[in-house]
Amino acid sequence: MRVMRCLRKLRRRCRTGERGMTTAEYAVGTLAACGFAAVLYKVVTSGAVSSALSGLIKRALDVAF
Repeated sequence: MRVMRCLRKLRRRCRTGERGMTTAEYAVGTLAACGFAAVLYKVVTSGAVSSALSGLIKRALDVAF
């Protein structure tokens, strides 16, 4: 439902001539993306996740064909 509302809002913006993001919106979007990337990096490189991923990859590579 929320996605449909966002799509309607975007469609309405395009009809009214407001297209694209302003410089401030780009700055906020870039900061949000960098923050998310930093959090994701910390999670993936943590000990528990790293060992889980290593175990998963090892099991996948040890599968007999």
